[in-house]
Amino acid sequence: MKIKDKDQKTIYYTDELNDEFSKVQMKPRVIDEKYNYNKNPIWDFCSVIIQNILSMPIKIIDAKLKFRHKFVGKEKLKKHKKDGYFIYANHTQAFEDTFIPSLADFPKRNFLIVNPANISLKGTGWIVEMLGAIPIPDTIESTKKFLKQIEKRINQKNSITIYPEAHIWPFYTGIRNFKSVSFKYPVKLNTPVYSITNTYQTYGKKRNKIKIVSYIDGPFYPDEGLKIKEATEQLRNEVYDAMIARSKNSNIEYIKYRTKASE
Repeated sequence: MKIKDKDQKTIYYTDELNDEFSKVQMKPRVIDEKYNYNKNPIWDFCSVIIQNILSMPIKIIDAKLKFRHKFVGKEKLKKHKKDGYFIYANHTQAFEDTFIPSLADFPKRNFLIVNPANISLKGTGWIVEMLGAIPIPDTIESTKKFLKQIEKRINQKNSITIYPEAHIWPFYTGIRNFKSVSFKYPVKLNTPVYSITNTYQTYGKKRNKIKIVSYIDGPFYPDEGLKIKEATEQLRNEVYDAMIARSKNSNIEYIKYRTKASE
């Protein structure tokens, strides 16, 4: 991707945990007890075809042509190629963020825990679901089904990607503070965890092009000797520290983010 001066800008934020800067804004559907997390075998078969066969060339071409994408540490995933695991990644692109984890652990199926808005567009929401989206529930009953689906996919030896920052900040080069709540899943299921940190680096003779280099770290493991709350916090901190360290490899701030207080 070539750096264009007209596209470079500064974004001011007030809330690191909750501000959203994605260009795609949509009213999310309600995920209640009527939502079917456990699809039938025919649906699941079609999902495999779309997710791991038909869409894969598009993912590869987009990542390579648009961002000259590269992995560092991909070999670390081999340790658990026959196991289910969780992937935690920073959230800086609307589309590429969903492609990168599935490219990393192909042919393993990768599922993504997403905001319901991602499957809310009429006519195309089902495609997003077939690509592996698991929407966050809104009710107690749907939460039970949601948790069963997560456990099912892990037991099937798939991977599940989570974006702990929750909101998209395009081209952000740091790692935003994030909560530990999503780390309860691997703790309760005693499942390995990996992190993917997407960084932005310049290349070309004039250093006027941007590529994404994704660093894979792990596996990290829940500490079985700790209580759930303590183990959750410890796992969160290990992943956060790894992502902070890797984020320092970014060497271009294409979009600058500043607090409004510093305006």
